[in-house]
Amino acid sequence: MYNLYFESHSKINLGLKVLNKRSDGFHNISSIFIQTNFSDKLFFEESEKFQLSCNDGRVPIDNSNTIFKAYQILNQKFKFTNHYKIHLNKSIPIGSGLGGGSSNAACTLSALNNLLNLEILAKDLHKIALDIGSDVPFFLNGGIKLVQGRGEIIKSFKSSNQFKNMIFLIVCPKFSISTKWAYKNLKLKKALKSDNKEHKFSPLDDGVNWKLFENDFELVVKEAYPEIMNIKDTMINNGALYSSLSGTGSTVFGIYNEEKFILKTQSKLSHYKTYRASPI
Repeated sequence: MYNLYFESHSKINLGLKVLNKRSDGFHNISSIFIQTNFSDKLFFEESEKFQLSCNDGRVPIDNSNTIFKAYQILNQKFKFTNHYKIHLNKSIPIGSGLGGGSSNAACTLSALNNLLNLEILAKDLHKIALDIGSDVPFFLNGGIKLVQGRGEIIKSFKSSNQFKNMIFLIVCPKFSISTKWAYKNLKLKKALKSDNKEHKFSPLDDGVNWKLFENDFELVVKEAYPEIMNIKDTMINNGALYSSLSGTGSTVFGIYNEEKFILKTQSKLSHYKTYRASPI
């Protein structure tokens, strides 16, 4: 019987600028990451050996899984004498740009650090997280943060309170978009920036200047996946304050401040899976 569970939260990207390609093969980005309460659940049960299972058969449960990677890294380092079976109850769509896999890894690292009293320092846990994936460090603490570099530079966002009472509508098409494909095509379209100067986000004192937020990957997907831009237009035309692709997609989200506009948009997009979420 699984008697412990942890929430593994999703994120959306409010703006995503790709600045340049680094010498290590990664890209420097600048983005506002907003953690939401739309989440997977990870269930833990003490066991003689590590086992991983999932309610979604499309999720690999081998060493390509981020939970598996996180567990093995800590096990190799600390030589566990007590182990856990982990069951992933998957709700965040695969390949959606919502950071589900990265969140699962961070959740596993934090849970094992606490359950097994590993006492890993925050800076060391951050390094382990980055070795698993660029977005994993953000999920160790979550919140609303300005994320830069390849994901290792995480700063507080002074205007985060302006988003606290807003509602996100998340729309998930039936297809996913490969992050590798998206970056490759972004480079081919020469949409990368020629410098690595810090991209400035400047919300207005009395609200948010939504025009400042852009996702560079929309330049790529609008030709290959026009359906995504149709979803975005539907949201804007039905009361969304802002709508965008999250990450490299395929999820599109809208930000709302009135219930009636959420309902109106959902009725227009009823043929898609939609989820409501709030920032946390």
